[in-house]
Amino acid sequence: MKVDIFDFHLPEELIAQVPLKNRTDSRLMVLNKQTGEIKHEVFKNIVEYLREGDCLVLNDTKVLPARLFGVKSETGAKIEVLLLKQLEGDEWETLVKPAKRVQEGTTLDFGDGLLKAVCTGTSEHGGRRFKFTYDGIFYEVLDQLGEMPLPPYIKEQLDDRDRYQTVYARELGSAAAPTAGLHFTEELLKQIEAKGVHVAFITLHVGLGTFRPVNVDDVEGHEMHSEFYQMTADTANLLNKVREKGGRIISVGTTSTRTLETIAYKNNGRFMEANGWTDIFIYPGYEFKAIDGMITNFHLPKSTLIMLVSALAGREHILHAYNTAVNDRYRFFSFGDAMFII
Repeated sequence: MKVDIFDFHLPEELIAQVPLKNRTDSRLMVLNKQTGEIKHEVFKNIVEYLREGDCLVLNDTKVLPARLFGVKSETGAKIEVLLLKQLEGDEWETLVKPAKRVQEGTTLDFGDGLLKAVCTGTSEHGGRRFKFTYDGIFYEVLDQLGEMPLPPYIKEQLDDRDRYQTVYARELGSAAAPTAGLHFTEELLKQIEAKGVHVAFITLHVGLGTFRPVNVDDVEGHEMHSEFYQMTADTANLLNKVREKGGRIISVGTTSTRTLETIAYKNNGRFMEANGWTDIFIYPGYEFKAIDGMITNFHLPKSTLIMLVSALAGREHILHAYNTAVNDRYRFFSFGDAMFII
């Protein structure tokens, strides 16, 4: 299966650079995965498309202010460090710019001595490992010194960094937001629950690999990044009951989808308390075992994410929907509009 068959023309001006003032004012495209029928809505009206007994599954990961700016202790050269994954203790896997200036043993200083780090080695794709030293609590220091790691296609500065967090974010650990969840407000979630729709939470810490381009010609040759996930026993029990009673399981975002499918695949379609690392790669031909529908944003051409939604709704339906979105001037990517595949 060629990667090129997931390509489409996307004008750069449709890439949303800033979030809307009101989260629920985003546009919503409702796509019937069986027929390809499209309806145009506003996100606040998504309640009308949910049924009593359904379960909405949200990823409660919280984005770390993981972009740090430091200087080399030896030369004063400026270095940018992006935290990707905590290894052991105070050692982290990172990306650095410019990478050629950072070798094993290089020491960096952030915030006039509040935070220091020494490079302990290299990792795949040009990454670096750092061991940090600091006074106090690491995440409090990071909150003071770090910036939100916005995706590379967003060039504007973010005035309110909470707009790159979901309103239900609580488990620190992501290098990027689960952006399908950015459309929800606490009020909207209350309306959804008042309709008799269950709301459940899982955790998947999003890595920067989610933005890594597919650099192979054939889909099957692409290697997915690995991300940490967790599901509690309460969530597993709720999902099993919803399924037994005929309710639909609706995942919010590709991260929730990958977590649910990872767990269901390992347990013959059932859900269990679980945690671990997943590198599941979902593309057309995959048979879904966990979800019945998905709320998601509009994704990059030729990305693993457009392959995932194509697996759920069919490549032809998805590409038609995306071309419709371009013609109708929908806003794309992290701060863009949403699609509900049902």
